[in-house]
Amino acid sequence: MNEQVSTKKLINAPEQIIQEMIEGMTGAHPDLLRVDGQTGRAIVAVDGPRAGKVGIVIGGGSGHEPAFAGYVGRGLADAAAVGNVFASPSPAHIVEAAHAADGGAGVLLLYGNYTGDVLNFTMAAEELAGEGVNVRQVAVADDVASAPPERKNERRGIAGDFFVFKIAGAAADLGEPLARVEALARAANDATCSMGVALSPCSLPQTAKPNFTIGAEDMEIGMGLHGEPGIRRQKLATADVVTDELMDNLARELALKQGDRVSVLVNGLGATSQIELYVMFRRVKQRLDALDVKIHASWVGEYATSLEMAGASVTLMKLDDRLQALLDHPCRTLALTVGAMEPVAEKGRVRRQPERTPDRSATTMEAARELIADGDITPALFRAMMQNVGDQIIAEKDWLSELDGVIGDGDHGVTMEVGWRAVQKALDDGPDNEAIEGICKRMAKAFLDAVGASSGPLYATAFLRAGTAVGNRLNLDSEALAAWLSAACQGIRDRGRAEPGDKTMIDAWVPAVSAALERAQEKGSTLDILIAARDGAKDGMEATAAMEARRGRAAKLGKRSMGHIDPGAASTYVMLRAMSEARERAVG
Repeated sequence: MNEQVSTKKLINAPEQIIQEMIEGMTGAHPDLLRVDGQTGRAIVAVDGPRAGKVGIVIGGGSGHEPAFAGYVGRGLADAAAVGNVFASPSPAHIVEAAHAADGGAGVLLLYGNYTGDVLNFTMAAEELAGEGVNVRQVAVADDVASAPPERKNERRGIAGDFFVFKIAGAAADLGEPLARVEALARAANDATCSMGVALSPCSLPQTAKPNFTIGAEDMEIGMGLHGEPGIRRQKLATADVVTDELMDNLARELALKQGDRVSVLVNGLGATSQIELYVMFRRVKQRLDALDVKIHASWVGEYATSLEMAGASVTLMKLDDRLQALLDHPCRTLALTVGAMEPVAEKGRVRRQPERTPDRSATTMEAARELIADGDITPALFRAMMQNVGDQIIAEKDWLSELDGVIGDGDHGVTMEVGWRAVQKALDDGPDNEAIEGICKRMAKAFLDAVGASSGPLYATAFLRAGTAVGNRLNLDSEALAAWLSAACQGIRDRGRAEPGDKTMIDAWVPAVSAALERAQEKGSTLDILIAARDGAKDGMEATAAMEARRGRAAKLGKRSMGHIDPGAASTYVMLRAMSEARERAVG
């Protein structure tokens, strides 16, 4: 990648940016918002949640402001779970938001259709259901550029969140039951389509570098909300030409005809002037007028941004009488106010505190004296291996983010760094007599709570499965080490539902485990097994360059994803390389 100039942002420490943003947001709007829960990532409507009403919980990564917390308030969302920049909130964040929103009538989770959000919200829903909460979920999928009509369920969610959240929030505010609120949210999702264009990249606070490159005279058609490349790159065109292309696709998708009604959102991505947005809206209206399609309501401005990206999207929702009535229902949030809200007698509600069982995750040597002691990887050495993984991931974070910037949103290195720093701290805080299964459980919780995104659930599941696989061991011998690696890989496959050839981390994990198991059968040492796994991961990582992505955000690129190494496969190689290095040092 070419040398890039650092970007400038008015921030303090990047690792504090979300906490400080939340403090500023709630401080500026104390009549609307408050923070609930221990994580500090659940933003709740002061006068939203109430007994007998379906709770509406929205959420996603930061960097899209005013989405998502900007839509928290009476008549819209009751709470938002706030993730790191361009990364899904973790299940812990989502669960706390749901607890604050739960009025006893059930909870509906709403989020964009991205792998990380789907994984984290699904894990949160499973936990809530286990507590007895009646929970449903809807993934917004409005971006017509990201998948054809026959694969609508694969489309990513962009600015269409605006309309889907509004419809669901209104239905809940009117006292509709959970099944009805969910059905109306899905109807809004089906009636909403978006498409956008980007003129410049954005930059993550942690890297201060553009997360993709684009020529001075180029634009990206169909750009994703996280900076993912669109369907094609072409020379910059006039506002009318660009808007016409967007409208051609939207009108065809919604089968617009004479007499139809729509609502319109022309949304800026963060660095687009109001002049440009209104010029685009002018053309949208001309096109709809030509079709004799009535605009019932319209919004022009920044409603779902991508940090400081220049560009815009157009969203249409095709209306029927029920959707129109819900769109017109009053709401009051910092980003959207419709009509006038009646005051509520009870402001806020003490959130339900679920019963918590004691944490029994740690498996200690004191509590399990029957553990098998054969093997040269002791718990102390295992911790040293994991600490070295953290060191190596942190050292390679810029490389990993650069790889991700080419085919994703550029945050993989940042996400992995955050997760492994949390793991390192958790390892330092753990008891000296903790067995390997307990260490794995500690790692899983730390990674998941810190990261969210897609990596959080995937590696949390990997660590939990791997720890369980060696739950009867004090030390790991060759066979047990191979079992640990195999279980970690299977956990990732089960949680992410990816298979070899999809161009994901699995393409490094599978050959790594295959090589490890083969060396174990040959009675190789633990070091032999780790070296084999490392080399297998390296081969698998390099092979991803020739693959077309079939999973994750890169899958929307089609053949444009070819020629580039998958960042998840690269971080897998770094992890296994670090484990083998630590084991080799112990031998020396």
